[in-house]
Amino acid sequence: MSDIILEMRNISKSFPGVKALDNVNFNVKRGEIHCLVGENGAGKSTLMKVLSGIHRYGSYQGDVVFNGEVMRFHSIRESENAGISIINQELALVPELSVAENIFFGHEIMKGRLIDWNETMVQAEKYLKQVRLNVSPSTPIRELRVGSQQLVEIAKSLSKHAKLMILDEPTSSLNEEDSANLLNLLRELKQQGVTIIMISHRLKEVVQIADTVTVLRDGSTICSLDATEGGVTEGQIIRYMVGRDMAKIYPERKEKNIGDVIFSVKNWSVQDQKLNREILHNVNLEVRRGEIVGLAGLMGAGRTELALSIFGNTPGYRITSGELVMDGERVRFDSPRQAIKHGVAYATEDRKKNGLILIQNIKFNTTFANLEALLRGRVISENEEVVQANKLKDSIDIKATSVQQTVLNLSGGNQQKVVLAKWIFAHPRLMILDEPTRGIDVGAKYEIYSLMNEMVSQGMSIIMISSELLEVIGMSDRIYVMCEGRITGEVSGADATEHNIMQLATDTEVV
Repeated sequence: MSDIILEMRNISKSFPGVKALDNVNFNVKRGEIHCLVGENGAGKSTLMKVLSGIHRYGSYQGDVVFNGEVMRFHSIRESENAGISIINQELALVPELSVAENIFFGHEIMKGRLIDWNETMVQAEKYLKQVRLNVSPSTPIRELRVGSQQLVEIAKSLSKHAKLMILDEPTSSLNEEDSANLLNLLRELKQQGVTIIMISHRLKEVVQIADTVTVLRDGSTICSLDATEGGVTEGQIIRYMVGRDMAKIYPERKEKNIGDVIFSVKNWSVQDQKLNREILHNVNLEVRRGEIVGLAGLMGAGRTELALSIFGNTPGYRITSGELVMDGERVRFDSPRQAIKHGVAYATEDRKKNGLILIQNIKFNTTFANLEALLRGRVISENEEVVQANKLKDSIDIKATSVQQTVLNLSGGNQQKVVLAKWIFAHPRLMILDEPTRGIDVGAKYEIYSLMNEMVSQGMSIIMISSELLEVIGMSDRIYVMCEGRITGEVSGADATEHNIMQLATDTEVV
């Protein structure tokens, strides 16, 4: 039997306007823990979705060879039947069902035409023991904390007799104790003959657990490093992750008129009540008038949680300490409406789900965050609504037949412009942009960058959250870097490099 359990040969995968994978080659040895690392957007999750059948055969180029056979998976079920199991970062458990029901969901133990509940409980106990989770199989999933739910997902994979287990950021939502417990379990599973692929941004854990480390960058394989002799360091991995020149795709700001501090966050700590743990720890930052402040960090660093808690969008969050200061006065936003009235706007990272009403037209989406500006007495002036929507459509060049066009039918870049138009119409002093160019092509990105420069030149201030290091460096006057809910450093835009930002984002001593 070959030592190689998996070969992915010359895998290429494209989405509209984006080549996510470009001739990637990826080999995994039987019985090893193989860590797959890279910046956000490097292609890690896309590669694993090809392997697991989420991106079905025919939607990509290249070959997936598993146990010596070329695989043509059209679904996750087909890859599971072959012995491949994927555990995504967002756990696929049903909260209202029991642990046992979740473990065997979709592949129930049958006795004739009925579920054999006795055998289900017996087998669930066996797999729970294997993952060292001491709970009753009848316990509802909703009663378990996240670390325990992660172990149930692994038990579920084992119940499908997985030969190759893929874990996508398995420790991103776990505390240190649960993370250490999970890593120990993975070592045990390796000893039992399970091959593991782990995607992780936590390089300290990668160095601790990996037998092999493969680095992806911009959808291409950069290298595979043998870590069995302990010769791979975090600094070495970082250099492979970020070793490229910055492309000149960011418009220059003609002049910078950066003024006084208009907004400060002081000693800001937030608890996630569902996870029952603190997710932000004594965060301090400040923003000046006419300034673009970048907020960098890896997945799970707490950037979006910080933005939401500032904006007053805090279901499930509890602010345990800290204060917000705007123009020298202490403020507190208990709802987004209060934040908007104080001149703070937040453009969400998921424009389709949370930023737009897709079935409505451009006019509606542009004005609904500030309907008070359209009131004439107690009635909204439809004529004024059309005038203002057209003015914004023209000024930021939304490409559409008219403001009556349905937002659902616009390109991603033009949808993002509508999101910005909505908040510009609310006349904010501070705009928080969460992943402002995610999922749009290079040309549209340039237009968004130009619009950002125009906004700050007119006195607005921007906090930009981005997972693209080049974008953060190319657009920011100053950059705060977060790691695991903390600000780990501040870098001026002029001094920022991918290397020093990644060092701060991983809280790593780089040599």
